[in-house]
Amino acid sequence: MSETSTTPAGATLTVTEVVVPGKVEPSGLRLVRRTLSAPAAGQALVRVESTAVSAAESAMRRGRYYGQPAFPFVPGYDLVGIVEAVGPGVDATLVGRRVAALTKVGGWATAVLLTAADLVQVPDGIGADEAETMVVNGLTAYQILHRSAKVQAGQTVLVLGASGGVGTILSQLARHAGARVLGTASPRHHDALRAMGVEPIDYRVPDLAARVRELSPGGVDAVFDHLGGESVPVSYGLLNRTGTLVCYSIASKVDETGPILPGFLRLLGKLALWEYLPTRRHASFYNVWAGAGKPGTAKRTAFQERTRTDLTYLFGLLREGVVNAKIAARFPLTEVAAALELNESSARTALGKIILVP
Repeated sequence: MSETSTTPAGATLTVTEVVVPGKVEPSGLRLVRRTLSAPAAGQALVRVESTAVSAAESAMRRGRYYGQPAFPFVPGYDLVGIVEAVGPGVDATLVGRRVAALTKVGGWATAVLLTAADLVQVPDGIGADEAETMVVNGLTAYQILHRSAKVQAGQTVLVLGASGGVGTILSQLARHAGARVLGTASPRHHDALRAMGVEPIDYRVPDLAARVRELSPGGVDAVFDHLGGESVPVSYGLLNRTGTLVCYSIASKVDETGPILPGFLRLLGKLALWEYLPTRRHASFYNVWAGAGKPGTAKRTAFQERTRTDLTYLFGLLREGVVNAKIAARFPLTEVAAALELNESSARTALGKIILVP
């Protein structure tokens, strides 16, 4: 583990990182120690308190996440931690503050160097693990609900994978917005979903479309689909005349062995065709990094501001108890293989996010 709690400005630091060396099983991940330099201009050194496992890392270890870096690299899509030191040009009052950050990669470590402008302060009264559930998952849920689908009170939405990291937050946010929520999940999670105000549907039901039509005969106002592949036409067919389909992952393709890009491009093409058909329905693919631009550009600044605005709002809902953090399990960083195996298992027994604690 790192000795970050007393790191003086300008000092180097030894950190532990999880490295994925190539296309490996979870047991093939490596723990590596290396020296981290002091923060440069515009950077902050963050001691990681909480990071997490998601479908993205599961895809990356298989080489099936579009846009991932070349092997070897350190996974970790997001994190929460304490700022230990800052470089020149960074507000010194950040030191000692708990912050959150989207990273895409690099978060599975005991400490990281990050661009200070990418950090979002976590309000007092919110624990690191609870805040971690709101970063990529919360942002995704909030933005697909309100920025993509623009769901309104009184509408009916269908959440595929309602028991997952995104699904649990999305369901709560939709209920908070006044929507009726139908959610697919394993029967073991149905009572928990009902407690959140969700009407559960067994994801293994032979005819999902027929079951949804029983519950919402005219179709639904929005479908949120994380599966991709064969699920997408079914999801589009469940919309009412003015409904919106938002795809935000291609989880059903992770276990396949062929190239990921052709299937992904086919999905984007299908969604684009549906979007431009002369109907009042809408279809799109959501990417949390869309519009981020290059560092130092106006696009990046706008992306940082949007991320900060949305995440700060989510933290407020969390602190007020409007949204509750759903944590499936916690693992030490050294047990990352077990965390990944649980994430990829069809026998997951708890709802929500799988947390890694450095």
